[in-house]
Amino acid sequence: MDSRMNAWTWGLLVLLGLIWGGSFFFARIAVQHVPPLTLVFFRLLLAALALHVYIAGRFDFYAILKARWREFLILGLINNALPHALIFFGQTRIGAGLAAILNATTPIWTVLIANYFTSDEKLSPAKIAGCLVGLVGTIVLIGPGMSAGGEAPLWALLLPVLAAICYGFAATYGKRFKNVPAPVTAAGQLTASSLIALPLSLADRPWTLAAPPLDAFLAILALALLSTAFGYILYFRIMASAGATNASLVTLLVPPSAILLGVLFLGERLALGEFAGMALIGIGLVILDGRAYRMLARAA
Repeated sequence: MDSRMNAWTWGLLVLLGLIWGGSFFFARIAVQHVPPLTLVFFRLLLAALALHVYIAGRFDFYAILKARWREFLILGLINNALPHALIFFGQTRIGAGLAAILNATTPIWTVLIANYFTSDEKLSPAKIAGCLVGLVGTIVLIGPGMSAGGEAPLWALLLPVLAAICYGFAATYGKRFKNVPAPVTAAGQLTASSLIALPLSLADRPWTLAAPPLDAFLAILALALLSTAFGYILYFRIMASAGATNASLVTLLVPPSAILLGVLFLGERLALGEFAGMALIGIGLVILDGRAYRMLARAA
């Protein structure tokens, strides 16, 4: 498999960054009108249905789903239902850009978790340095929330970080699906997480809620169909043509996309300290990725 990034693949990667950055933008709109747990359910259900249509009987999907339903439930919980709920609750008090920056710490937690639970992904000096820089950036971002004068409460800042930790566990656990076709893994986890989210959403008593306005309704559709269902398909397309390492570069593109959408359409602004935190997390991710160091080493 050719793992090089050509112009077409870079274009797909930038598009995916916009789409996944858009998920924080759409969520910020929708969560103002729909309770977080209900929003999680509709996002997962609509995305799952869309992927069922996309698969349309291919890959022996239902046989795999029946045989591995327990594993799909675990993956759906830690990769969809729980982190989505954490992010949506956080976004009731913080903007799209800040939530995306905090959630961009996912690769840092993934490295730390994989070091503990796997035997083939141990920490190296570069990984340790990347994690430390990224964690300092996270502290810079959540620091103001520890004081009474912070604009956002500490709990709202911590929830996207907890979601990132969930994604880190999911990335490690998801390795057991490496021999399963990627669309099957996506549809299987979304199907399972929809079942998990259904009873949780009943806590919101959704039958008593007023119908959301048009902008929130469209945001829910975009969140489910564009950012989730199509986003997964696009991600797996990039991973198949350029490899998982190159596909992971999307992590660097999501926060700027969410920030741009928040500034243009929601009137959001980031403080200087938040830009500093974002820069530190970005530097940490670049160090973790390692390709910049390898390019400099080859040039030398």
